[in-house]
Amino acid sequence: MIVVPVKEGENIERALKKFKRKFERTGIVKELRARQQFDKPSVLKRLARERAAYAQKMRLAED
Repeated sequence: MIVVPVKEGENIERALKKFKRKFERTGIVKELRARQQFDKPSVLKRLARERAAYAQKMRLAED
């Protein structure tokens, strides 16, 4: 359960913004989307390798 402490007289918009930030950090939506379909472990490994290669290429290009 996500608890957002709201101070006395605090704007509701600010409290909603805090809630949204906390909700995003938990990763609930990301996990739900991932559970909607099954991906084979081999596909997940391949995607992870591709992401790592891309990140490494970007780091090398930065230098």
